[in-house]
Amino acid sequence: MTGKHITGKRAGSGRPTLQNRTSLSRRHVVGGLGAAAGLAAVGLPAVHSRAAEPLKVGVYGGYFKDSFDKFIFPEFTEATGIEVESVAEPTGEAWLVQLEQAARAGQAPADVSMIAQVPMLKGQAVELWMPLDRSRLPHADNLLEQFVHTYPDGRIDGIGAVAWYITLVSNTDVFPTAPSSWGDMWAEDKRDTLGLLALATNSFLLEITAETFFGGQEILSTEEGIREVLAKLAEVKPNVKLWYRDEGQFQQALQTGEIPMGQYYHDVAGLAAADGHPVRSTFPKEGGVNDSGCWAVSRASERADDAHVFIDYMCQPEIQASLSRNVGTAPTVRRELLDLTDAEFAAVASSIPPIVPNYQMYMERGDWLDQQWIETITG
Repeated sequence: MTGKHITGKRAGSGRPTLQNRTSLSRRHVVGGLGAAAGLAAVGLPAVHSRAAEPLKVGVYGGYFKDSFDKFIFPEFTEATGIEVESVAEPTGEAWLVQLEQAARAGQAPADVSMIAQVPMLKGQAVELWMPLDRSRLPHADNLLEQFVHTYPDGRIDGIGAVAWYITLVSNTDVFPTAPSSWGDMWAEDKRDTLGLLALATNSFLLEITAETFFGGQEILSTEEGIREVLAKLAEVKPNVKLWYRDEGQFQQALQTGEIPMGQYYHDVAGLAAADGHPVRSTFPKEGGVNDSGCWAVSRASERADDAHVFIDYMCQPEIQASLSRNVGTAPTVRRELLDLTDAEFAAVASSIPPIVPNYQMYMERGDWLDQQWIETITG
């Protein structure tokens, strides 16, 4: 899956590999992804002749890659005749660096890659991403607007692949009543009870604070405004027991009640609840934080035609619904197009308008923000 991944934790604006999230490995036995993918092929272009070389698709390693290898790629090949070679890509910006260096030499380690949002923006700066032809992506009309990524001049350079949510989680034994707002984290009765993600770029606490106390993210457009938001966020520090990088550490403490509230990944919290732990995930009235990864094509790829077919295939509601059921990702297409039940949709997403991370802020002010974060919040 963002931004997606590093082993055991999620860094930057992406999620981690799923190889150590053992609870998630149960998703693939829910069943149905392969069959649904096959049905979803209806309406795709005519079957292609098989290319001499497979289309190389970069996805995050571990369980996530295994799921694509088992459920998605074989069905895609059956539907289109295009063979796929999956490539395990590293997390964060390491893959971006590899793609850029290879592109300078006219090579593409992968034709299509799943890329987190900040690396997408950094790739734009060097024109790394091949502009996509919207007329060749008819199923992209199914997407929510925020999942069509563009260059500043409007050219499409990425299409939403998968999404996920950070929500407000709590231990039901300690807090029988569910919180309703992110603002509850600042309440006096929450002293020394919170577990929060440790980095500005994976917690998105600046955006949460701006949406909760300042009426939106407009205040984050200037350094003066960011400092004001940081000052408000600093008021939550007495309530924080753990600034965590290892999500397993927080999950264990949440389940036992040692750290009974905080921010966490909605899908994993749901799995913990399903396993009988006293854990709930709440979408606050301000919205959960909706992070995501894009499909992007290296400018050095010689497989533009097949890349468009693949990306369009992945935009189908049937594929997105099946990913939600089996991998736990939130769909990138509109809710009304999905055959997910209300319970299935609630397991991965929410109809409450989300808080979308301010990726441009991290792109433009990354080093300055990191320093301010350490001095004001975690230092």
